[in-house]
Amino acid sequence: MKTALIIALGGAIGSISRYGAQVFIYRIFPSVFPAGTFLVNLTGCLLIGIFYGLSEKGNLLTPEWRLFLTTGFCGGFTTFSTFAYENVDLIRSSDFLYTGLYISGSVVLGIAAVFLGILLIRWF
Repeated sequence: MKTALIIALGGAIGSISRYGAQVFIYRIFPSVFPAGTFLVNLTGCLLIGIFYGLSEKGNLLTPEWRLFLTTGFCGGFTTFSTFAYENVDLIRSSDFLYTGLYISGSVVLGIAAVFLGILLIRWF
């Protein structure tokens, strides 16, 4: 139960942070290009890299802090950061086939699933 609460708190803070960052970015750079989401995703990737790097470097983060920052905060801020880290992990393990499948499958099937969801609602 303690672990779930740690992750939930981090996720709540991450979600609120994402919303605030996107609103701020869209006010500064109003555009058709989704700059807010793009920059949040890149920032989340940088942060999850820093947090995992700290956790791998001589116990600089406790397991609870790692969960709070990575699964919680970064997961709430952007799941793209987790996606990117998992691909780095696959590359570091030399699992290039799975890396390619994961990237292409996530992008292509993810976009297709969004279209399917929209079509399902239109049909019913």
